[in-house]
Formats: sequence, C-alpha cells, structure tokens
Amino acid sequence: MSSPADNAVAIAQDLIRCPSVTPVDAGALDALGRPLAAAGFTCDRLTFSEDGTADVDNLVAHIGSGAPHLCFAGHTDVVPPGDESSWAHAPFSAEIADGRLYGRGASDMKGAVACFAAAAIDYVAERGGQVPGTISLLITGDEEGTAVNGTKKVLAWMEETNLVPDHCLVGEPSNPAVLGEMIKIGRRGSLTGHLTVTGQQGHVAYPHLAANPVKGIVTALAKLYGTPLDSGSTHFSPSNLEVTSIDVGNPATNVIPARAEARFNIRFNDNHEAETLKAMLQESIAAALSGTDLTFTLDFAPHGDVFVTKPGALDQLLSEAVTEFTGKTPVLSTDGGTSDARFIKDYCPVVEFGLTTETIHKTDENAALADLETLTAIYRRFIARYFETFGDAAGDKNGR
Repeated sequence: MSSPADNAVAIAQDLIRCPSVTPVDAGALDALGRPLAAAGFTCDRLTFSEDGTADVDNLVAHIGSGAPHLCFAGHTDVVPPGDESSWAHAPFSAEIADGRLYGRGASDMKGAVACFAAAAIDYVAERGGQVPGTISLLITGDEEGTAVNGTKKVLAWMEETNLVPDHCLVGEPSNPAVLGEMIKIGRRGSLTGHLTVTGQQGHVAYPHLAANPVKGIVTALAKLYGTPLDSGSTHFSPSNLEVTSIDVGNPATNVIPARAEARFNIRFNDNHEAETLKAMLQESIAAALSGTDLTFTLDFAPHGDVFVTKPGALDQLLSEAVTEFTGKTPVLSTDGGTSDARFIKDYCPVVEFGLTTETIHKTDENAALADLETLTAIYRRFIARYFETFGDAAGDKNGR
C-alpha cells in the first residue's frame, strides 16, 4: 500500500501535468476529484460565470456531516510559464530530479493541494470512512486571475447548501525559505488607485499659456509618499503605498501634454478600511493640486479587505503539528500579498500554511520531495488533532 507521502507526490504530478493556466482547468479538477471520490468524498463541480469574465470551474469535495467542519481551501490554476524553452524541466511535465518535483504549480499550490488530499484520504481510510464531523476541500480555478468566479461564489454556494465550515486551512505557500518558518493568520488589505491629472496642452517655451499635468501629478504623488499612513499595529507592519506606473504618452520634447496618469497600490493594515483610505487620498490629492489650473479624477479597482484571525486554538494546533515534524516554532505572520482567505474570513476563522515561496511564479518552479512528505505529515496530524480538539465544542467559530 502506498504511503500518504507517495500518494501526495503522485497526485501532485497528475495536477502539474494539467496546463491549468487561469482560467483554463485542463483536467486538473478531474485529476484531484478521482482519488477523493474513490475515498468516499462527494465531489461537486461548480462552474460560475459573469459578464466580461471567463467561465471558471471549481470543486467542492466533502465527506462526513455536521460539526466540527474543517475545510481546506486552495487552487489548481497557475500563472503562465513564460518562455518554456528557458525551463530546465518542462513546466507541465512534473519531472522529478535531484529530490525535487519540478513544474508550474509545484509550490503554488498544487503541491499543497495534493498533500492535504493525501492526508485526508489517509485519515478517512484509517477510520473506515467515518469522520467525526466534516472534512471538505474548496478548490478553485480562479485564484491567480480575477477571483470573480471562484472562491467567493463557491462560499456562497456552500452557505446555500448548509456546508459552511467552522474553520479553514488555506494551502498557500507561507514559508519564506524553509518549511515550518511561518503560518499566516491574516493578510493586509489591497487598494489600487488610478489617478488622472488633466491640464492644458501647450508649447514648452510658453508655459504660462499651458497647465502642465506632469508637474501636478508629481506633486500629488510626492505628497502621498511623504505622508506615512501609520506606524503598524499589533499583528501588522506599517501600511505601504507604492506607485507602480506614471504614464504620459507624449513623444514630443517641446510639447506640454494635456494629461498624465499614474497607478499605485496600498497594502494596508487594520488601522484602515478601504473607504476611509479612498476619502483620505481624495482629500490629499485635492490639497496638493489646490491653487493650480489642474483637475483630477481618482478611480479605484475592487479592493481586498484586511483581516486577522486572532491567535487561539486553531493556529496553536497547526503550530504544534509543524513543530513536531520540522522542529521549528512557526512565526504567526500577516505579511505578503492577498489570497482567497480574504473571502473565507467572512465565514469562519482561517489560517494559511503551505510550502515555500522561493520558486513560486519563477522559471523551474519546484518543491522538495522531502517538503511534500513533511507537509503531508503535518496536515495529517493537524486533521486528527482538529477533530480531537473541536469535537467537544462543535461549531465554535472563534478558533479558541
């Protein structure tokens, strides 16, 4: 009989061999659903649509019933591999070399999905198919994309079908370099702004007859950069604004342009909410351009909310499992980018633990076979301890 670790590697290889670049599934959910269904999981395939976006396939696999309900959330979609000729191992071949599994998604995050599936299958088999509650996997194909037809809509479906979890573990790569370093208990919010400053076109030799929007946009951005948003909070580092582009589109060297545009992103902590940040930015830019002949518009993309799961029994159980198999005491962190945990936090406490971030989104992305084995063992112990701990307090939504 194959070990859970062997099963994890086999499932991971099957997943990597599916070129599931967002929003294409390419058979990835079938590759995951087959071993889960064989183990007794009910597998529901959910395809969601919305005008202006591609249809996205998702999977909810679950076994057991009632509380406590542990959900694992992840994704099988991946970013494009780029120039495939620059890969030493073809991005969708799932080759094993020198103790590492190569391929797009090996670390982000087909490897972790495979590890949890193998761990859950082993737990269920050991108990003869009986689960003292519910285990589910929420797997989307829209995490690396717009996130419109993925986790958010799957969660709404789970609520409609009375399948809302009590706690959730997300398998995003959470460790900077070594497995066991870090558990994510929250994420900063993300707000992207598009600033357009409009002036009056004119000849550079006659600036008094023009209004230069470039000068205005530089002044406005300097004001934003020069005003710290905060000094951090208990669980978060200071909020940070970064300008990502300044565009004028002016090929002439002797013409003052009529408009200038800039884009920026703020990663904000729990001192702020998106709406109050928007109002503050509007006021700050208006003050910077006051007294000029320039006008501006400020538009925002859909934002991601800040959240934190306060430390308690959930992260403690996970930390104990991590320490047992790695010898490390993981740091509880809120650093990094956004993840689909931002949707899950509206339904239940959520923590994140997966592989390392060293090679994610890079050429020759890979995961060490030893890490896949260890992560499977961590997930397996966490599942068992979860039901031992929360079985007597089913439905406790506070994670304590």
